[in-house]
Amino acid sequence: MPQAQAVAEGHADSAAPAAGTAYPEDHAKVSFWTLALGSIGVVYGDIGTSPLYALKESAAAAAAGGPLTREIVIGILSLILWALILVVTVKYVLILLRADNNGEGGTLTLVALAQRALGPGRGRRILLLGAVGAGLFYGDAMITPAISVLSAVEGLKLVTPAFQPYVVPTALAILLGLFLVQSRGTGKVAAFFGPIMALWFLALAVTGALHIRDDLEVLTAINPAYGAMFFVSHPGVALAVLGAICLAVTGAEALYADLGHFGRGPIRAAWLGFVFPALVINYFGQGALLLAHPEAIEHPLFHLVPEWGVLPFVCLATLATIIASQAVITGAFSLTRQAIQLGLLPRLEIKFTSESHQGQIFLPRVNTLLLTGVVALVLAFQTSSNLAHAYGISVFGAMAVDAVLAIIVIWKGWRWSLGLTLLVMVPFLLIDLAFFGANLLKLFAGGYVPVLLAAVLIVVMWTWLKGTRILFEKTRKTDVPLAELIAMLTKSPPHRVKGTAVFLTSDPDTSPAALLHNLKHNKVLHEKNVILTVRTVDTPRVRDEDRVKIEPIGDSFWKVVMTYGYMETPNIPRGLAILRKVGFKFDIMATSFFLSRRSIRPAAHSGMPLWQDKLFIGLAKTASDATDFFQIPTGRVVEVGTQVTV
Repeated sequence: MPQAQAVAEGHADSAAPAAGTAYPEDHAKVSFWTLALGSIGVVYGDIGTSPLYALKESAAAAAAGGPLTREIVIGILSLILWALILVVTVKYVLILLRADNNGEGGTLTLVALAQRALGPGRGRRILLLGAVGAGLFYGDAMITPAISVLSAVEGLKLVTPAFQPYVVPTALAILLGLFLVQSRGTGKVAAFFGPIMALWFLALAVTGALHIRDDLEVLTAINPAYGAMFFVSHPGVALAVLGAICLAVTGAEALYADLGHFGRGPIRAAWLGFVFPALVINYFGQGALLLAHPEAIEHPLFHLVPEWGVLPFVCLATLATIIASQAVITGAFSLTRQAIQLGLLPRLEIKFTSESHQGQIFLPRVNTLLLTGVVALVLAFQTSSNLAHAYGISVFGAMAVDAVLAIIVIWKGWRWSLGLTLLVMVPFLLIDLAFFGANLLKLFAGGYVPVLLAAVLIVVMWTWLKGTRILFEKTRKTDVPLAELIAMLTKSPPHRVKGTAVFLTSDPDTSPAALLHNLKHNKVLHEKNVILTVRTVDTPRVRDEDRVKIEPIGDSFWKVVMTYGYMETPNIPRGLAILRKVGFKFDIMATSFFLSRRSIRPAAHSGMPLWQDKLFIGLAKTASDATDFFQIPTGRVVEVGTQVTV
């Protein structure tokens, strides 16, 4: 696992809604059913709003190729049911939930597990694969709020057709409000997520159950043969329909990404005992309604509700879509923090919105980028049906990445035989690729949006990863070994000043540039000198007793290694305070932190093309201030400027 390099010498640089920093074993302190209810509100928000558009778009895709016959409707229902069973229940709930890293899940957790399984020296390609998955997730993070809120607000047209011109403005107002409140934190709002989503799933089940009796033949869709027969009988529209059916399982990756927040048991119980049955009953109810009333194809979900209940149901649907959007937004924040810690992105400003839960974070730049993207999508596509063309590619691209990483983890990490691993996982990979391929048909109808976004993010991550490696290798050639410098200072000691100096470095065996410049220009040395390296490991969190290691390396010099998990944000003062427990005494008010601020210039002979050099330099300039990132008191920082080429 690449370490997050300290800002002093380079760069210090999480799918899933942040809910706190409790360790997985701490789940025992919270009621099982409380966690299960919480998972309904956070984990299942995205997949829970799929009934708003999944069957509608599937039926519309089939109707585009001819009459919507009974055989087609039952075939579509069978495909939706078995997609939920195979992709969600078996792949994610039963298999991937077992692939945890100290209780945490998500694509970047799979990256960490795969790197650990393959051993040192073979992790860069895995990290790039993780970058692909992360890039695709950001596409999902933009499309989900747009399509979910639009599809809910469109239900108001059934209350009064006069509302048609106000659908887009209303959706934009809701989305704008949602993104504006992110900086205030989601802790208080999150307390209502579970009950509201539980009410939503209950409403889905009840409305669906009331209409299954419209045509009980829909129950035959339980037989997977009807789904297979649909492909044989209607090959012309099968791929188009498959590209819409995939909408029923979007959000499945949240099951795995939120593993650390709720635990395997509560997530499984919520899905198997409540969410899955509610979704199936509702889809079957929509299918029965379509068989009895084909004219309801425009909004089958809202037609399940009596006329007097449409407005309350639309309001409940809107609340559900806001919750689904909130979950994916906070998931983007968490994923970004993990990507920073893994060295895939430069430092970004991270604000904490809760005094008691470090996992509740807010990233202003990410929030602004997501808001800009979501507004652009709503204005460009105008309706949820149009946006459905852009959905699916990013979701199943990310799911396919999860499947590939899972094969590595199960084979090398769990030590299953290669044959058994492939026998178990390849069918799921083929399903993901089939859905991905079906969605490629929508590439020029809007599917290019997540593809372009993912491509840009992948290039950014690859450039940052490659640039930091080149920069590290170049600076290492000119660095002075720390042991040699200490020996020279012992022979010719400079003038001493009181207090403690902390020099941040990414390589604890070489002399920090800030130390060399301090000696060169100020010609002084502090009474105590700490050479501090901040590392990121491939576990989500590190306990305080394992946080800091100190080693005396010479007269008045100590080497300190401070370790953080990839889901944590470094706090150097808090980490240094742990040193007092092991006998290292210092006064924070008499401590100075020396950072080296680098000015990067493109080299004549670089390891990257000129455009990539310029991109890397631009990314470095946008990096958040090291003082803020490491949460160092601003009045205790001394910055020394150096110029390097990349």
